Amino acid sequence: MQQFNFPTIIYFGEQALQSLATTLKQKQHKKALLVTDKTLTELGIANKVSQVIQSQGIEVVVFDDVHPNPIEQDVELGSQAFIQHHCDCLIALGGGSPMDVAKVIKVASTHPGPLAQYDDAIGGDKLIVNDMPALYAIPTTAGTGSEVGRSGVIILRESGQKTIIFAPQLMPDIAVLAPELTVDLPAHITAATGIDAFTHCLEAYFAPGFHPMADGIALEGMRLCLQYLATCVEQGDNLDARGQMQMAATMGATAFQKGLGMTHSLAHPLSAEFNTHHGLANALLLPFSLEFIEQHAELNNEQKEKISAIKQLFYRHNIDADRLSQCTLQWFTQLGITFGLSQHGISEQDIAMLADKAFDDPCHHSNMVSVSRDDLYAVYAKAL
Repeated sequence: MQQFNFPTIIYFGEQALQSLATTLKQKQHKKALLVTDKTLTELGIANKVSQVIQSQGIEVVVFDDVHPNPIEQDVELGSQAFIQHHCDCLIALGGGSPMDVAKVIKVASTHPGPLAQYDDAIGGDKLIVNDMPALYAIPTTAGTGSEVGRSGVIILRESGQKTIIFAPQLMPDIAVLAPELTVDLPAHITAATGIDAFTHCLEAYFAPGFHPMADGIALEGMRLCLQYLATCVEQGDNLDARGQMQMAATMGATAFQKGLGMTHSLAHPLSAEFNTHHGLANALLLPFSLEFIEQHAELNNEQKEKISAIKQLFYRHNIDADRLSQCTLQWFTQLGITFGLSQHGISEQDIAMLADKAFDDPCHHSNMVSVSRDDLYAVYAKAL
């Protein structure tokens, strides 16, 4: 028996934000905690969204103490704000960080601590049993796809590691894809978040297991990234391209319920230890992960066909290097990525520690081929 899970209600395009406000009124919400970050507050985007929600008579409390790589304290403070202000729903506004924090606030505000007991790696999802407040997600980037995800990733205080808190109930009730909210995203962040979406699609497509729906969605998500990401980077106000990339990000997160891979295991410690943007970390490591798969693994015919299928997508967009790893390296360079971990604050002395943490990360368990700690070390060394 196979169980397939697909995402939530999605409002997409013009008037999507206004439709959410109307829906909140219909659901008789009175006070929402808007979880966002300082940047979106300073840019006025948090206020813009608040005004739309408030136009329907719903009070909005803004919580913006969210780190770029969320930490346990963010969840604790957000949970306190939710309870102290007697809020009855959550709105997550931003990239993956506010989304992750808002999801875990759902848990922390309705379940006893410590948060570490809900770690998915130790079966913590079985402890998430209480009723939780509704969550509505409004992404301002096109990368993580967290608006249709069922987990939040938080750096726990005790371990210092990125930890997955998962439960089907963490899926946002409604995701709002409003392209106009993404037009102010700087080019380098647009590129990094778009590469994150692409990496989600690719690693999901490569993950072992039977999930043809996820595979189909992943392939189309990669096609959208190849067709529209460069336009978003070069013409940030192109709403059509921005909307297509939002769809690609949503599709990537829908697909990766099938699994991720070694690139994410390698990327997570960079964010936890060096505060590297997650999308950038994926960009710096994906070509070298693919090189490992292509050159060092015994691939069966199905795996070779999947690599070939993605190469064909690149060929259709005039990137025709011999290997998939070279295709990604060429494309990411065109998008403005500066390669070399050493260019981003990581030294040779850091690699052993990073490899230990990457091997402890569960994402590589669903890699196309199995990897050892030494394999991960070698990829870091190649990417240095």
